[in-house]
Amino acid sequence: MIAVLVVAIGVLYGCGVYLILQRNLTRIIIGLAVIAHGANLLLLVAGGRAGAPPIAGTDAAAFADPLPQALALTAIVITFGVTAYLLAIAYRSWLLTSSDIVEDDIEDRRIAAHLNSPPGEGGERR
Repeated sequence: MIAVLVVAIGVLYGCGVYLILQRNLTRIIIGLAVIAHGANLLLLVAGGRAGAPPIAGTDAAAFADPLPQALALTAIVITFGVTAYLLAIAYRSWLLTSSDIVEDDIEDRRIAAHLNSPPGEGGERR
């Protein structure tokens, strides 16, 4: 069972990274959400096998560790907040440009070309 979960975590991370590397803002947001699901699954797998609830017995070794569940719950809340923020940014970008494609920044390209040009051709290195 652990091997299946580890493979699922790897697939989620792989798909998330693939989607983040796209130029489409929607795919980037979906990629972040997929990676977050992989992280939540990783937290639950790292917590070990499920134990008994702490109020049901006196054997402390059989109790479930609540830390992985608390971390996963915190990660879920943070993911919802970040996703809502990114969706708002994507919607604003779509209103301004009518596209959700991330374009190259012309100023960044000009600066990179300026830094890569040899000295004497306008390129100054620091």
